[in-house]
Amino acid sequence: MNNLTKIENQILQEMLQRRPDLQDAVPALLQLHGALVASYDAGGKFLICGNGGSHADAVHIAGELAKSFERLRPVPAEFAEKIRPLPFGEDLAQYLEVGLPAIALGTSGPLKTAIENDSPMRDIAFAQEAYALIKPEDVLMGISTSGNAGNCLMALSVAKASGAKTVSLTGQKGGKMAAFADIALKAPGDSVKVIQEGHLVLYHTMCAMIEAHYFEEKR
Repeated sequence: MNNLTKIENQILQEMLQRRPDLQDAVPALLQLHGALVASYDAGGKFLICGNGGSHADAVHIAGELAKSFERLRPVPAEFAEKIRPLPFGEDLAQYLEVGLPAIALGTSGPLKTAIENDSPMRDIAFAQEAYALIKPEDVLMGISTSGNAGNCLMALSVAKASGAKTVSLTGQKGGKMAAFADIALKAPGDSVKVIQEGHLVLYHTMCAMIEAHYFEEKR
């Protein structure tokens, strides 16, 4: 996707000014942006998974998308009129924000532990949760610095079999996940901490760009 708005392009250029070493990741970042626009336009959602620090990144991404990040997201007037007569309606109409649907897999302790305890297959929890949630119009991204996280690769398999778009966010080597995913986003670095620092910049830019696509006014 190269037809960026002026605001989207400005966000991308600001990233490159701060982190010129991420230039090689721009084509995949634009692909991801286009995939998310197509998904959200079709009523889809964004599923994200990862382990350890990458799990924290998945939760972080979902948090940035499901409420205002950098821009105002007032609810539509039609919804505001419907909710105003209801309990707390005036305040909800004023303070609710439009969310871009995003879910970090693995955040439900009861579900995750039940799957891990009940299934004879190791590391299937992300895949099982993804299978319960995924639709063809969705996007699923697995995050792994090595690109070889088996549970993330299982989730990507579920997503691809379901007709959803698959994305990997990895280190430069990419691993099995990058080789499999429809979109392979890679951060430079030769250690976990350096790769994860790149991941943060890339996904913050991703969140800022997709938000700017739908909401122009800064808060």
